[in-house]
Amino acid sequence: MTTDSILSRLPKHLKSFIIDQEYSRYTPKDQSVWRAVMKQNTQYLKKVAHSSYIDGLAKTGISIEKIPSIEEMNNALKDIGWAAVTVDGFIPPAAFMEFQKHKVLVIAADIRTANQIEYTPAPDIIHEAAGHAPIIADPEYANYLKYFGEIGSKAFSSKSDYSIYEAIRHLSILKADPTTTIDQIKLAEELLSRVIDKAGMPSEMTLIRNLHWWTVEYGLVGNINNPKIYGAGLLSSIGESKSALKYDVRKIMYTLDAKDYSFDITAPQPQLFVTPNFKHLTDVLNEFTNLMALKTGGLDGIMKAIESGANATIEYSSGLQVSGTFTDVIIHMGNPIYINTTGPTTLNYNNQMLAGEGPSDHAHGFGSPIGKIKGTLIPTRFLSDNDLKKLGIISGKASSFTFESGISVAGELTNTKRKDGKLITMTFVNCTVTHNGKTLFEPSWGKYDMAIGETIVSAFSGPADADGFGLSYDPPKEKTHQIRYDQKSNRLHGYYKDVRNIREKKEDIMALPSIWLKLKDYPEEWLLPSEIYELARSYSKLNDLANEIQTYLNEKQISNPECNTIVKSLLS
Repeated sequence: MTTDSILSRLPKHLKSFIIDQEYSRYTPKDQSVWRAVMKQNTQYLKKVAHSSYIDGLAKTGISIEKIPSIEEMNNALKDIGWAAVTVDGFIPPAAFMEFQKHKVLVIAADIRTANQIEYTPAPDIIHEAAGHAPIIADPEYANYLKYFGEIGSKAFSSKSDYSIYEAIRHLSILKADPTTTIDQIKLAEELLSRVIDKAGMPSEMTLIRNLHWWTVEYGLVGNINNPKIYGAGLLSSIGESKSALKYDVRKIMYTLDAKDYSFDITAPQPQLFVTPNFKHLTDVLNEFTNLMALKTGGLDGIMKAIESGANATIEYSSGLQVSGTFTDVIIHMGNPIYINTTGPTTLNYNNQMLAGEGPSDHAHGFGSPIGKIKGTLIPTRFLSDNDLKKLGIISGKASSFTFESGISVAGELTNTKRKDGKLITMTFVNCTVTHNGKTLFEPSWGKYDMAIGETIVSAFSGPADADGFGLSYDPPKEKTHQIRYDQKSNRLHGYYKDVRNIREKKEDIMALPSIWLKLKDYPEEWLLPSEIYELARSYSKLNDLANEIQTYLNEKQISNPECNTIVKSLLS
């Protein structure tokens, strides 16, 4: 499958998150940040990362020397059946996982600043491209990633989950902005604490996000005493990739228990989980899936749909799927016997909307019994027209019948729908539905489409047919902060470009001393001096310059901790 075909098949509601990469926005200094991280990472990670990492860089269109364009990545990714898009920072978890489901990598377009070079509190192109992409060159891991997207996109969120997401996004945006004040960060941290305190019991989405974090983002693989790195957060973080394998970071065998370990996206992790192999990841995910409403259905699934306060789907034992915002359920002897939605609702089968059962046909909601019609031993979904006739339910004639739960239906049958030999809906006019003296539907409301099925076998987040439902997402209101550069900063970027040209063209190396002198106006700079040093030390006529910069960089290691790893590696 080509990249174009993968992206063209994305659901419409996901496309609202996609932005233009705007490659020209990357400054020469941004390119140096990329090169410094990638140079350091590849030198170190080739010894400690999963074996697919180094080869995976080339297979996914990523080089050491420059920030990849999304076009370059897609030209490479098409050979392994994946694609990539650029987005604005941290997008909602459900959307992130749904992109994965469609074999599309989400790439945050921004890049970290030099003062956060060892660890970034927000997703950036180093994390997303150089972290997530390389390991998907391993087919077993790529299958896990896609499968995780399929399951994760169906996990129920709670009403508080989105507030937590917005608070985390807000904090990460502020922490990634070098102009943010300490007071602003403190206020954002307090806001996050407040919304987390109000959250209550963790939702399915919260638990599966934990599994995602401890595998896809921060996973280790192999022997617990000598594991390899495969998680994107570690592969893209110079500092944390080194600290991760030290003894003070606790290593735990990866099991389903990882779902109960929460995390802080803006800070290094105190423990990490080790999977023996990538197959084990799928085994644990299957364990979790078996606990989800997606598999268990029932009253618990309906309640999760109601508590989510968002579009959801429940599936009857007949295979009929009802998608909408669920608001109410009637319970009899501990079992759900009637459900209600409000607002646009669709009826679906095999994740395809049924003709005549779209959101305009059920614009004001939907209600239907769950259970077996009284008076027959045959499950209702397997009743033939002749079986219905024996119950007095005949097309074009008034009839009345009762479910075993006590729900009564009286009306004129006008239509039945069957799929794969099963009765899935019955439509009545002049219909009244009651339970214990309460009217659930009356003739003035129009035709009554009744869902058929004795039980609810599945419940999951989102509509069964997103395009048919007309699902849409609004991209996050708060955008990542774009740094505005003054004239002095732009001059500095020019010096970065000059040094890059010298390195790439292998000429004009004697211009380095004059560039070094110009950096006296930038006393906080350490990244460009390190690039000049890298070139100067390989040219005997510039030994004095190299020695001078070496002394300067040694001092910078003391005053600028963020440059320690890169400078120490360069000087060793």
